[in-house]
Amino acid sequence: MTATGTNLDVVARLLVVVPSESDPPARLGDWLRAAGLDLDERHIRAGDGLPETLDGYDGLVVLGGPQSATDSAENSPELVGVRALLHQALSADLPTLAICLGAQLLAEVGGGRVRTGLDGPEVGATLVAKRDAADSDPVFGPVPLSPDVLQWHHDEISELPTGAALLASNPHYPHQAYRVGRHVYGLQFHIETTPEIVRAWAESDPVGVAASPHDLETICARATAAQPDIEEVWAPFAARFADLVSARARQAA
Repeated sequence: MTATGTNLDVVARLLVVVPSESDPPARLGDWLRAAGLDLDERHIRAGDGLPETLDGYDGLVVLGGPQSATDSAENSPELVGVRALLHQALSADLPTLAICLGAQLLAEVGGGRVRTGLDGPEVGATLVAKRDAADSDPVFGPVPLSPDVLQWHHDEISELPTGAALLASNPHYPHQAYRVGRHVYGLQFHIETTPEIVRAWAESDPVGVAASPHDLETICARATAAQPDIEEVWAPFAARFADLVSARARQAA
């Protein structure tokens, strides 16, 4: 709270969970900081611990990684705490943005299902299409009808969480973006990537590359070419999500 006794200048705190160093916040982190949020990044495979609760945070971001949402606690013990935080965020309707693996974990925590993608990996620059429910959504509403995104996943969300609103889809895998409650969002696709991140994924995932109609260099070139269009759409999207987080902080002050 400011010295004048108002809460207009409260700085909102955002917990950013990074399940793998292969998918850092990158441009998304830059956009959220530019929107005035204070980011507390926890890189769990680099040894950072996770808080037991979301007390003191006004929002949550969970990014992607090579782990699977179907992994057991024995196979991916680092995801146990992530699931617990997502459960808390759902219960509190805390502003949340879960991306790729994060969206799959959110789906499972919320009563949906994840499985190995029946049509194989989906990789590279592509488009998704907004669904009708997105038009009235405060974060998704201004997104164009068919925005550019970057895909890189082997699993699919086969069933959405209980009560979720489908916000975006595509012919390959229908559950591309969704909202649970009023403030919890899941994105199967990526908006945070840089050309360097995409190249690292391509070089480390021959199975994913082989599932694409393009070779590695073409995948990387197409992803790089799409970056300006991705930024044009998703930087303002991130700012609108940040507005939800900031509003939550003002309510709590």
